[in-house]
Amino acid sequence: MTADLLEVDGVVAGYKSPVVGPVSFSIGPGEVVGLAGPNGAGKSTLLGAIIGSTRIFSGTVRKRAGIRVGIQSQTLTRFTEMPLTGTDLLHITNADACAAPPQLLPLLPKRLDGLSGGQYQLLNVWACLGCRADLAILDEPTNNMDPGAVSTLTEIVLTARGGGRGLLIVSHDHDFLAEVSTRLVEVRR
Repeated sequence: MTADLLEVDGVVAGYKSPVVGPVSFSIGPGEVVGLAGPNGAGKSTLLGAIIGSTRIFSGTVRKRAGIRVGIQSQTLTRFTEMPLTGTDLLHITNADACAAPPQLLPLLPKRLDGLSGGQYQLLNVWACLGCRADLAILDEPTNNMDPGAVSTLTEIVLTARGGGRGLLIVSHDHDFLAEVSTRLVEVRR
């Protein structure tokens, strides 16, 4: 049992062979931990070890018993014809549409297939942050975003952090991570 939401202790992870590690960190309630590092450093591989989709060669990942984890994937599925609205997406993911940040409200009635990449990404971030997860994991949330959308994303994350939830944010955008994180963990190859 752990008091932290997540403990990563000396994890070396990869696929057929190790790609990243050893890496150690923990996330407690109310913390925002940013996993920083250049493209190809193994940040997403480490994230895969945390969620169980990549192999752990050594070390351990411990999650608090009964923890609910929300994940916003780096690669979002997007169909060319998607007759769902932003409200539908939030309903499907059990995210609270009523609590959506004001910047997202104009997107809720729109069809997903009519949104820009950045708008779609923002809605998917809120789908993760707006659900009842104890730990929310955002993998490269600034993908597909212009500077204005990154600014909106920053406001959304700053508003959503705190309380009993922990956030783990994986990004190569050091400036974004420095602004929203309470602590940074550097991942090096």
